Amino acid sequence: MTSRRAGRTQVCGRPQATARLAHARKFLDAAELIATDIDADEANASVAASLAVLAGIAAADAACCTRLGRRSRSQDHHDAERLLTEVVPGGRDAAKELRRLLDLKDTAQYGVMHVSTTELRAALRRARSLVRFAAGLRHDSARARVRDRAAPPARRRFHPAGGRRTGRL
Repeated sequence: MTSRRAGRTQVCGRPQATARLAHARKFLDAAELIATDIDADEANASVAASLAVLAGIAAADAACCTRLGRRSRSQDHHDAERLLTEVVPGGRDAAKELRRLLDLKDTAQYGVMHVSTTELRAALRRARSLVRFAAGLRHDSARARVRDRAAPPARRRFHPAGGRRTGRL
């Protein structure tokens, strides 16, 4: 069996990763707020689950922008899942969480039956996991940039046979 390519992508970087992570957090905040009121209206569970799915998609975009410098722009959200598997470390596990969220997407957004409380709790847990994953990658990347800036500049070394070589001593 051959693996399918990740589909259409768009180049992105730190600013886009920051924006998508902010979107993911807001979607998750809204989902959690609406989930507190599912007893008042059973449709709230589907709305909250739908927002959890959007949080997961935005978090996947943030992770991909941070580590890969590109994100999925395909109409098929499972292409984002496939792209997320390329993120190291942890992309494969994150992609599994995203797949499970995407499996709920149609029911939450287009279904005539409401999402159950159990499905909603699982969706919120998965969305939280993806947001933490993306935020952790951003934190690790920021720490690496600070470390790289603090490293001493490369010094010139002279090669015994003549000519110069550059590199750290």
